[in-house]
Amino acid sequence: MKRVFVALPLLFAIASFAGEDAIVSWQKIVGVITAPGVPNPVAGIASGRLPWTVFSGWASVDFATGHIAFLVNGLVLVGGNSSGTPGTVTRVKGTLVCDPGTSSQVVIDTPAVPLDSKGDAQFLPPAQSVGDLATALPSSCNKPLFLIRAVPKDVWIATGAVRSSTP
Repeated sequence: MKRVFVALPLLFAIASFAGEDAIVSWQKIVGVITAPGVPNPVAGIASGRLPWTVFSGWASVDFATGHIAFLVNGLVLVGGNSSGTPGTVTRVKGTLVCDPGTSSQVVIDTPAVPLDSKGDAQFLPPAQSVGDLATALPSSCNKPLFLIRAVPKDVWIATGAVRSSTP
């Protein structure tokens, strides 16, 4: 019985991620794992055509303030002639997807930021602000996903993992 009581609050927290004051975060960013040339779409967004890896990173969305932030280190290709580098990708953006795969899906992008030759990029307030987002955060966001996308191709090359929320 004790396990049921512990699990129920956890299930409730997962179901209600984006309440009025929820902060959703991803403790880790991982690269897209795909065989070369094999598509791996997420929420209808195409993946890069090669596998990527990430040394470290995180992302956070504060639905109360509208702030989105992310940091990624060592976002590089795995395989091919550009292995261990970002290849030709020099800019990335963060993408929040709410209600993925449904008719009410919402996709919100941060502006593009530089990706340096080591695969490091960041979008951090206060230098970047709520006004930088093309679309305001929705009042409801079920099953939120966070993607790192290559600019200008808009394919996802990394995603947030180990999601949690704070009311």
